[in-house]
Amino acid sequence: MQLAPAARPSHTRAARPLLGAALSAVLALTATACDTAGGRTPGRAAGTTPPTAQSPAALPSAALPPVLTRGQARAALITAADLGEAWEPTRGAATWRDEVLKATAERTGPGDCRRLLDILYTEDLFGGGAITAPRATAALDDPDGGAQLHYRITSYRAADLDRTLAWLGTLPDTCGRFEAGTDGTGRDVRVTALTPPEAGDARRGLRVTVGGTRPGGVLTVDLVAVRVGDDALSLTNGTLGEPADDATLTAVEVGTRRLTEVRRQGRAQV
Repeated sequence: MQLAPAARPSHTRAARPLLGAALSAVLALTATACDTAGGRTPGRAAGTTPPTAQSPAALPSAALPPVLTRGQARAALITAADLGEAWEPTRGAATWRDEVLKATAERTGPGDCRRLLDILYTEDLFGGGAITAPRATAALDDPDGGAQLHYRITSYRAADLDRTLAWLGTLPDTCGRFEAGTDGTGRDVRVTALTPPEAGDARRGLRVTVGGTRPGGVLTVDLVAVRVGDDALSLTNGTLGEPADDATLTAVEVGTRRLTEVRRQGRAQV
């Protein structure tokens, strides 16, 4: 007795899907092995370079360290009360900023000396980019002595802050004395080292004098910066009269203590 012809086709149709699924699995495993052996990550289009293959020079620079909030930075600023009765909040930019600093910087040749004068005028010691913008600023006047003190708190990488401080340390040698301007009205500029108090993690100071401002007048500007971790304070204290050293020293000492305390409180709140 022969089997009915319809019985075999039914068995064959049931087996074929199982065979097809097995073959598909084998092909998928084979393709995965080939991709891995060829250096491609499964799921990544051919020719795409994985991030780990990039040259270190092409990688983005390390993330900036956590910075103070603007409120914390403002709390680290000095005030007129810190400097004494003679000082008060500023009434506006001192006239010598444009008449002397800006004019002198514009007539100075390229190089470190011009950069220094630009910094004294713009206050951008650590750069003018968004990532180095100051977190907080203060400006104070001594109306009787004609002095003006500008103070800033900036957050950036400690290594970059230190590079700027090291550069400041070279200026008494590279720009110790030079003439700004070649139109017959040049001004004699002198740069000397100024020793700030032992404060913070690193520090540097300069005194810059600009002669020829007016008969018998000499502009004197102190520039000091102190790093505390990944934050820095910087200040300029300038006058056409006799510079008040105590104001610069007090601003550095009080400001460093205040910045250190604000940083400590900020870490405790994290």
